[in-house]
Amino acid sequence: MTSDFALALAAISLPPALNSILPLVLIPVVFYFLLMRPNQKKQQQWQKMLNDLKPGDRITTTGGIRGTIVALREDVLQIRVAPDNIKLEIMRSAIASVTTEEEKR
Repeated sequence: MTSDFALALAAISLPPALNSILPLVLIPVVFYFLLMRPNQKKQQQWQKMLNDLKPGDRITTTGGIRGTIVALREDVLQIRVAPDNIKLEIMRSAIASVTTEEEKR
């Protein structure tokens, strides 16, 4: 009968232990959905934008330079910058955004 009493006592003490562990388990889950997941989605959208680049696209670099893509290579692309049609080579990762025709209007 002593073992029955010990099992009953262990069953009674389990929920408070679970209540103290539950927040420690939920904190990483909350951080994932509030911080990490949005950043992963943003990174995937940016990577898709870089993969969809083609000559003729108007782009803006992270440094604020605006130009039109003239040529693409693996990780470098060549852009033409107004007003003197100067050609610059930039890294693909330096592109902040692509300006489409809909955004201009």
